[in-house]
Amino acid sequence: MEIRVDFSARILALLWALFWMFFFVAESIAWQTPFRMALLWAGLGVVFIVVALVPFRWAATGAFLLILAGLVVGAAYGIWSPPQLNRTGRMITFLTLSLPPIASGALLLLHGRSAKRSSV
Repeated sequence: MEIRVDFSARILALLWALFWMFFFVAESIAWQTPFRMALLWAGLGVVFIVVALVPFRWAATGAFLLILAGLVVGAAYGIWSPPQLNRTGRMITFLTLSLPPIASGALLLLHGRSAKRSSV
């Protein structure tokens, strides 16, 4: 049984988006976040899910969007990370926010290029 790299990359992106959607909603409930702010976090989770679903239809476009999302989210978290969080916590959160979409997008791009080479 062969594991398809492109399918695995898409699933990684979807798991990343679903995890953060769950986290945003669960944290909003646990911290009793005001409704409008909770909607903002849930909206960000929806954006993550949409970005993660794009590669299922358009692989190259989705790959670029995933890489861009990982870079933007990583940069935004680096700027606005909670000051009370210690350095280790910040690094772990930074990596779980930015690394999966970047890795998924890179895998999709690399697989797309190798598939084109092998078909020529």
